[in-house]
Amino acid sequence: MKIYLILYRPFLIFLAKFFLTYLVLGLIYQAYLMRFDHDAVDSITQFVSRNTAQLLTSFDVDFYVNEIPNTANILLYYNGQAVARMIEGCNAVSVIILFISFVVAFSGRLKTTLVFILGGSILIYILNVIRIALLCLALYWFPEQQSFLHQIVFPLFIYGVVFILWVIWVNKFSLYAK
Repeated sequence: MKIYLILYRPFLIFLAKFFLTYLVLGLIYQAYLMRFDHDAVDSITQFVSRNTAQLLTSFDVDFYVNEIPNTANILLYYNGQAVARMIEGCNAVSVIILFISFVVAFSGRLKTTLVFILGGSILIYILNVIRIALLCLALYWFPEQQSFLHQIVFPLFIYGVVFILWVIWVNKFSLYAK
């Protein structure tokens, strides 16, 4: 057994770092969410919805958001028509936690790691706002494609970006980079 622990030590350290980081950040996020009633929208989701509205209205698009009273939902309106419902899962925090956990697991120098985590998290946040805006426009013009757009195209967009950031991290900045 000791031989296997020595042989697979790097992999086991990677797993331990990844799951420990994911667990700690996940618990912190859950503690944050517990501050909100089940019939109220959390502040991060509200902020994302407002940023989405700011992005689209900056292009003179008729877009606004409306929090539904006594629910944890925000309706997103395009041209006066409700096109999407935003919930906590749309704010990309869980994606950012996954991203950070992977970067920590393949750690590099402390300063480089922290700068990459900060920059990557900001990029993921911004791209998520763009993703939601584009999804709202697409749902308005192609409502019959709702399942395809929401469950395949737009998750692929955000997870594709995270994957590319991971590849860049491992190949350019982590301790394993050549």
